[in-house]
Amino acid sequence: MILQVLYHRGLADPDMVAEFYGKRVRPDDPFQMKGVAPAVERIWDAIRREEPIAVYGDFDADGVTSTVLMMQTLTALGARVQYYIPHRVDEGYGLNTAALDTLRAEGVRLILTVDCGIRSAAEVAHGIAHDLDIIVSDHHTADKVLPPALAVINPRQDECPYPFDGLAGVGVAFKLAQALLQTAESPPDLVEEDLLDLVALGTVADMMPLRSENRRLVRRGLEVLNRGRRPGLIALGRVGGALPGAIDATAIGFRLAPRLNAAGRLGSAKLAYELLSTQDEAEATRLAQELEALNRERQSLTEQAVVQARKEIGADPSEDVILWTNGELRPGIVGLVASRLKDEYYRPVLVAVGEEEDGEEDDKEKNQALRGSARSVPKFPITEALDRCDPDWFVRYGGHAAAAGFTVKRHHLSHLRQRLNELAAAVLTVEDRKPVLLVDGLLSLAEIDYALLGKLRELEPTGSGNPQPIFAIPDLLVRDKRKVGGDGGHLKLRLSDRWTTIDAIGFGLGGLSDALPMRVDVACCIDENSWQGQKTLQLVLQDVQPAGRGVPADLASLGSTMRRT
Repeated sequence: MILQVLYHRGLADPDMVAEFYGKRVRPDDPFQMKGVAPAVERIWDAIRREEPIAVYGDFDADGVTSTVLMMQTLTALGARVQYYIPHRVDEGYGLNTAALDTLRAEGVRLILTVDCGIRSAAEVAHGIAHDLDIIVSDHHTADKVLPPALAVINPRQDECPYPFDGLAGVGVAFKLAQALLQTAESPPDLVEEDLLDLVALGTVADMMPLRSENRRLVRRGLEVLNRGRRPGLIALGRVGGALPGAIDATAIGFRLAPRLNAAGRLGSAKLAYELLSTQDEAEATRLAQELEALNRERQSLTEQAVVQARKEIGADPSEDVILWTNGELRPGIVGLVASRLKDEYYRPVLVAVGEEEDGEEDDKEKNQALRGSARSVPKFPITEALDRCDPDWFVRYGGHAAAAGFTVKRHHLSHLRQRLNELAAAVLTVEDRKPVLLVDGLLSLAEIDYALLGKLRELEPTGSGNPQPIFAIPDLLVRDKRKVGGDGGHLKLRLSDRWTTIDAIGFGLGGLSDALPMRVDVACCIDENSWQGQKTLQLVLQDVQPAGRGVPADLASLGSTMRRT
């Protein structure tokens, strides 16, 4: 069964399996990455000359962890360094000329971007024209024209020989930090291990694939996280229910990262930066409580926006690509709303702050722009789709296959809607609109034991690119069912195949309880439940269907899909 799971993750030969388990590791020399060598040379030159350096980051968890990592590294190496994180609402994503001018006026001569800059060619050119040296380190999809920086570090750029291009922004920053530490003339009071908790946080938060080097970095980073070295993370874990010793990738993704992201979404990302940087426990507690309050507000605002969007979009929209605008949205939640709507409608969704206007517009209105986020399904890489639109429609855009940010001129919003739907109609079928749940194979209840659970845990950390294995178990008898949770939003079942009985929990599936038949097919993960000192195996339900409807008759032992209805 485990070989089957590995096969489904593309690990089809012994060498790939050995690398996955860390028994055969590819070289990860940071100097293999294009741009690292000239960047290191220029940074060391600035340190020796005591030239002021600015680390220019981003306001999400990946950007903030990247900024903290590089600030910690450069400070340890003796640099005169400051940081700059733009405000989401006032400045938007990436480099902006006003910020570059401000940094230049403050005496900065070298700017190092982290998790941004790859699509900021005009801004980089502006900085160069004003006597700034700029190094771009980023991981987002590169534009056709790279920024004219002193060095561009991005494993996704053309002709970069680095063997892995799936690093997060914090991963790219870590490679540069590695190179700087390796070339230090005397050992600084900092080692690579000190930075790995930040790498794990940013990589998981940005949903980068937990494969190859990412998986190794996150595994090592989780070890550091669970030692509780940063007061801010201890305090954040206290309010979020993720204390050192029990932090895994899931805890990062659902407990720590949303709270870190809440700072940049509803306030200033500097709050998250200060939390990760502070060594004062009292300050850490105060900052964590502020982040918790912002996160609760973020949850409420997102739910309100999704409810409103459902009303306006309808239950069965005809468009292949949904573009929803709302003038009252907080800019910081547009990505969250787009993600929720993408999951519900299972098609590409773009959400923008503002209103689309009908009729003729005057010149001033034509120059107005709406800022938004996009989320997409696997068969429709959203950044590639935006690349196939008229560039004059945008102020800027960028991102990945599954997610992108954009600023579109108001006058061209309808053109964008039409073009994206044309592109989607050419590649998305009716079946592509129906979500499917990929399963790794069939199991019987008799096969579920602690030996299997132990083997499954060896696959961790699991997440994007290395999902937790899901199994289909057909034709089970529902011996007991009830709604649990404060609002009855979760489903608790006791399931049996006549010989074996096991408990199951379905988070967010409470609404299925009333209509659930006596016999069901389930898709589930295998986990352990701990209650009052007792540990038992349990199923974590991903989907429940009436028996005979959830598992196709031709589902082979090598796995298939369960069609959600």
